[in-house]
Amino acid sequence: METIEEIVLRHSGRGMKLLYSYQAPDQCHIAAREILSWSRGTVLLTTGFYVAGHAETDGPAGTVCLAKALEKLGFHPAVVTDEYCRGFFEPEGLETIYMKKAQPEAEGDFCRALLSEYKPVGLISIERCGRDRHGLYLNMRGTDISAQTAPLDLLFEYAYGSIPTIGVGDGGNEIGMGDMAGVIARRLGIVPCNVRTDILVTASVSNWGAYAIAACLAELTGKPLLSDFEAIRDYIGRTVALGSVDGITHKQILSVDGNDMTIEREILESLAAAAGQAAAS
Repeated sequence: METIEEIVLRHSGRGMKLLYSYQAPDQCHIAAREILSWSRGTVLLTTGFYVAGHAETDGPAGTVCLAKALEKLGFHPAVVTDEYCRGFFEPEGLETIYMKKAQPEAEGDFCRALLSEYKPVGLISIERCGRDRHGLYLNMRGTDISAQTAPLDLLFEYAYGSIPTIGVGDGGNEIGMGDMAGVIARRLGIVPCNVRTDILVTASVSNWGAYAIAACLAELTGKPLLSDFEAIRDYIGRTVALGSVDGITHKQILSVDGNDMTIEREILESLAAAAGQAAAS
């Protein structure tokens, strides 16, 4: 039977299986065990990747799934994002904080103040672009999207070494990929994100990496923490209605990174089975 880590690397087309070969084989379980070690306080989650004038469908669904799992475990999840995800999370009952583009000094002050005010016990990034070694935010095609990307990666830079951080990514340009920047540059031939996290989870689709962490939390606690397919499908549909687009096709349709909902069902149901229980609604 496939492990949870193997399930989320199905349908890989951007070198994530290669990156995984350089990582611990139980990376999703490592992330889940780390979360379970945290004091039950606030966890800041960030997501939202700019694509063609909108946020893409990859990221928010995984963030909601993991945030709801954290709530059931006694944490207070708060989502930190930007205007392209306006209205995505409040209907799910999640506290949402928006960061706007500003002068660099103001952006740094915003992130420092947020860490000081919320005193998070951990930070988790799910499909959020991070700066490369030149200070630029690049999309999967190598296009500079710095003007459209609020620098939420500063939260992770300021927290690194003092507050636990977890990154989830699927391409090499996301927060956390700084952990493997050398491998990404050498083996994948792209300019990677240079922002590190304590733990990095790689997946074929970042949503799936977040689902996998929730599945591992379910497996380790015996609680039904993984959202079911119907809940995820309906949520993605609501974000599409708000303007979200597929990150590969740039179309405002019910798909994620070129994968339709039959693939989403396959992954979620396989994760639920691997966790040894039915998914939660």
